[in-house]
Amino acid sequence: MDPQAFIRLSIGSLGLRLPGTELNSSKSGINAISSPCVCEIRLRGFPVQTSSIPFLSSPEVTPDAQSVASSFYLEESDLKALLAPGCFYASHACLEIVVFRGRKGTHCGVGIKRQQIGTFKLEVGPEWGEGKPIILFNGWIGIGKSKQGSAKPGAELHLRVKLDPDPRYMFQFEDETRSSPQIVQLQGTFKQPIFSCKFNQDRVTQLDPLSNFWSHSVDSSDQDVERRERKGWKVKIHDLSGSVVAAAFITTPFVPSSGCDWVAKSNPGAWLIVRPDACRPESWQPWGKLEAWRERGIRDSICCRFHLLSEGQEGGEILMSEILINAEKGGEFFIDTDRQVKAAATPVPSPQSSGDFAALSPVHGGFVMSSRVQGEGKRCKPLVQLAMRYVTCVEDAAIFMALAAAVDLSIEACRPFRRKVRRGNRHSW
Repeated sequence: MDPQAFIRLSIGSLGLRLPGTELNSSKSGINAISSPCVCEIRLRGFPVQTSSIPFLSSPEVTPDAQSVASSFYLEESDLKALLAPGCFYASHACLEIVVFRGRKGTHCGVGIKRQQIGTFKLEVGPEWGEGKPIILFNGWIGIGKSKQGSAKPGAELHLRVKLDPDPRYMFQFEDETRSSPQIVQLQGTFKQPIFSCKFNQDRVTQLDPLSNFWSHSVDSSDQDVERRERKGWKVKIHDLSGSVVAAAFITTPFVPSSGCDWVAKSNPGAWLIVRPDACRPESWQPWGKLEAWRERGIRDSICCRFHLLSEGQEGGEILMSEILINAEKGGEFFIDTDRQVKAAATPVPSPQSSGDFAALSPVHGGFVMSSRVQGEGKRCKPLVQLAMRYVTCVEDAAIFMALAAAVDLSIEACRPFRRKVRRGNRHSW
């Protein structure tokens, strides 16, 4: 399998020094330490990212060199667009970090303005496309002007800007998951068959090795109950020889919560993701758990929460991702420790060893995988990206295909249930 070239642009080790803030307050009466400092990180063609900046009162203090506040992932087409001149013959695009004191918002109906402290700019250069690790900037730099007549320097920003090659494998389901499609690897315009996906929701027989895990089989004799419970769904991922190399199946049925007709957070449906046990033939090893439920609002969302099952961790579960996907339009499920650590209510750790995601060597955070899915009732052919460093063989990729299939099917499993079921209607929604 040949990967596609990506680079990771990471911005971290942020810190801010402001002149005169060793005092308890400034002339304006605002406590400089308690007043929040944030920055907007901008790169042409990408959404603006926001991060807080710790205030450093002592010149001897240096921010954590390993901390990452923001990451951008660029493929070849992104680099070409950034290196192309902009409008009115402008130079190449810039990485721009604008630092503010205070937050946007209102107080007693009066708008609160942020105070812009300064700006850091770094022009995109040809070295960005060389595919080699490179530190573009590391250290302190002045970003604010000193007051007129003052010998003191202005505000200073500490940051570390680094480029790392981050190649990815690209996979595409050739049809919707329920149609048991083939899965191909995308290499430019070339498609190479890699896996096949087999979906069913039949009763599990005792001949199926997965029956050891199965606790909720479909009772076809009670169709009314079945229409109020989405269960018995199973996806198997086969390699080109026909061997099953990964699987996902519902372990907790998707059922409407009390007093409503949708799957709520108080009682989510759940999938178990498994892979063959290398030590015991015909046995399966639990790898991950995916929970999903519906969040009601102006625009409903499907929340997908993924835990990695690790015997070496207390409790056996590590939260790796919790993503809201637009129920109507669809969206992206991803595992990315840089993005998750800022958004998740529970701290998201970085996978560290070969026991986590079957990696070859220890890694320190960043992108793991993503899967783009469509909204409810739309034909979906999930597009999956997978970081190359987590794939040592074809079978390693298969477990992520099972996870992507479970995410896709969760969009349908979380559709609202009908309160009344007409006789003769054989569909569950």
